[in-house]
This record gives sequence, structure tokens and C-alpha cells, in this order.
Amino acid sequence: MPLPAATPRKILRRFRRNRRGSAAVEFALVAPLFFGLLFAIIELAMVFFASQVLETATQDSARVIMTGQAQNASFTQAQFKNLVCSKLTIMFDCVNGVSIDVQSYTAFGSVNVADPIDASKNFVPPNNYLPGNPGDVVVVRLFYKWPLYVTGLGFNIANISGSKRLLTATAAFQNEPY
Repeated sequence: MPLPAATPRKILRRFRRNRRGSAAVEFALVAPLFFGLLFAIIELAMVFFASQVLETATQDSARVIMTGQAQNASFTQAQFKNLVCSKLTIMFDCVNGVSIDVQSYTAFGSVNVADPIDASKNFVPPNNYLPGNPGDVVVVRLFYKWPLYVTGLGFNIANISGSKRLLTATAAFQNEPY
């Protein structure tokens, strides 16, 4: 007995009824979105964690200026950066990547903190070190260019060129009468 001829209609009906590969096809459709979202969440968590580590190091290092220890020991900018780098032992290339800006003012009303990102989205490091005298208002800022990897998938939190996020930590205080 000869086999019945396979018409296109019969082939499509058989293909529609067959469910053996449907899970693989559905996974292939959903997997890129799932993994893209997963990697974006992980990267955002790393940025928040790194930002918090930078904030903590800023607060701890600024205390040395606020209490007058840096001024009494005649700290240079390099010595202050070494102090900051001793607090940033993980996640950062402190020596080559962290920029420090320390400015002193006579009163809180005269504080002027300019944005270190220019119109072309390039980071322009302020690079000041003026720890002030007793009673002066001091603003300590640390900057770090954090590399981003998931920006190509449509999740872009970069605020400077080169797919990087500028992390900024700031401490503003009045020096104690040391």
C-alpha cells in the first residue's frame, strides 16, 4: 500500500500539533531579554555599592581635615590621596582613577561647586587642595569614572563619554577650632 502524499496542508497541521520543541523556542525568545535585565540589575547594584563605598571613604577622610589633623601635619594633596586610597582597598583603581577636590570657603553661602562634566560629556577634574583654617567651610569631593558594560543592551546610565558613570561623593562641613 503506497504512502499518502504529504500535502502542504497536512504538513502544516502536523507541525502545528507537534509541541516537542516549543519550550526551547520560547526560551530562545525570552532568554536574551531575561539575561539583559539580569545583567542590568547586577551592574546597577555594583554602581550603587561602589558609590556607597566612595561616600564612606569621603566621610572618613574628610574627618581628618575637619579636625585639623591634615593641616597640623601639613598634608599635601598626595598625602591626602594616600589616606583616601587606604580606605578604598576594593573595587577601585584609586591611584590612577580617583580625583580629589578640596575647597575652603569663608561661609556656607559662598560655596560654589561646579559640575566637573563639560558639554562634550568629558570629565574635567578640579584638582584643588585647600583644606582651610579653623572655622572655614570646606567641601571635599571625590570622583571616580566607573566603567559600564551593559550599556549596549539599551540600559545606559553613563553620564560621561566612553560608557562610564562618574561617581561623586561629597562632604561639606565647617572646620573645628583646632
